[in-house]
Formats: sequence, structure tokens, C-alpha cells
Amino acid sequence: MAHTFLLEPGRWTLQGSWLERDSMPINVKGMTLIAWNRDNWFTMATKLVFPSSGRANIALQYKGRLDFGACQYTFLLQHNLLGQIEGEGWIGLDSIVQRYWVLSDRERRSGFETLHRISDDTYYLTSGIMVGHYLTSTMEASLERRSNLEG
Repeated sequence: MAHTFLLEPGRWTLQGSWLERDSMPINVKGMTLIAWNRDNWFTMATKLVFPSSGRANIALQYKGRLDFGACQYTFLLQHNLLGQIEGEGWIGLDSIVQRYWVLSDRERRSGFETLHRISDDTYYLTSGIMVGHYLTSTMEASLERRSNLEG
């Protein structure tokens, strides 16, 4: 199966739940925009909002390089709460897996994301953020691709 998320420019909506240690899950919604330039560089911008929860929004700005036909890539990420991040991704047959680590961080924060392809227009995301060896939050959500005609 060919991937459409990340490998093609597009707009994706996200809807699911966010869980933090010792808390109940809360709703999360968001939008992801992906763009490519001709030099095999991609940008991805994601905004996560937590309706009716009082939790701060999360904004993520990715920039990475993926050579045509390659299955592995690296990226830089600016996270509004965690700061400067580096990461790597692997593209499998049915999933895209990303791992990242916060730069110059005494808490040794890191994270991971797995995007499982359901169809060309739908992926299922699971992710987690860790401090040292302990999970501090997880998210599970559906991502749906939006056509250029939709708002």
C-alpha cells in the first residue's frame, strides 16, 4: 500500500483523545498541513486544541528531508511546549513510525508516533511523550484527509 500521509501534500483533520498520567482522557481536535518542495524537503504544521478542557493548545512545526524512494528520514521540530526537537522516521508498508527527542533537555523528554494506514484518506495515530523512562501522555486519534474543496 502506498502512503498518502506525509508523502503527499495535503490537509488532514485529527480527532481523538489525549491522556495524561493520573488523569481522565480529554478530547483533542486538530489540523495538519503538509507541503513539499522540489528538493525533497517537506514541512508539516500541526495544531492541537483541547475543547472545553482548559488545556493549552499545542503547535508543532516540522521540517524534514526524505529522498525519493527512501524509507527513512530525519526531521527538526519546533514544539511550542517542548522547544527544539530532532527526530527520525521510518516508512513501513502499512505504518509510518516517528521517534523524537528534545534537545538540551535535562528531563530527557522524548516521544514517538505511529501512523497506521487505514485507507488513502484515513490513518490512525497513536503517540506518547516520555520523561526519562516514564510515559507522561498519550494520544490516539483518527486522521482524515481533506480535499482541496473542503473548508
